[in-house]
This record gives sequence, C-alpha cells and structure tokens, in this order.
Amino acid sequence: MAKADMPHAGHDKHLCYLNNLGFQISNPKAYKELVKDGKFMCKVCGRVAADENNLCKPVKL
Repeated sequence: MAKADMPHAGHDKHLCYLNNLGFQISNPKAYKELVKDGKFMCKVCGRVAADENNLCKPVKL
C-alpha cells in the first residue's frame, strides 16, 4: 500500500490524521497523553491538544 501524501509537514503527528487512523482506539493511553490538559484547539477540526504541534491550525484556549 502506498503512503498517503500529507497536506502539510508534520500532518502525520496531528490529531485529525491520527483519529482517521483509529489511533484513539488502538493506542488509548498514548492518545490520552496528547489531549490531557489541552491548551490548544484546532480551528479546522475542533480537536484539543496539550501541544500545538499536534494540531493543523492551533489557537490557544
């Protein structure tokens, strides 16, 4: 299977991409660490993360 083209650098670490892969189901403990004590929200998908680098368009909460 060919690797999908990413829309921008670092997208493979963003929650929208990880959710589409089912990361929250296959790795719930690691996923919880990404969202625990969320400080940023993505303007595109609305997901919240502790680190702005895990979102496509982060804005501070």
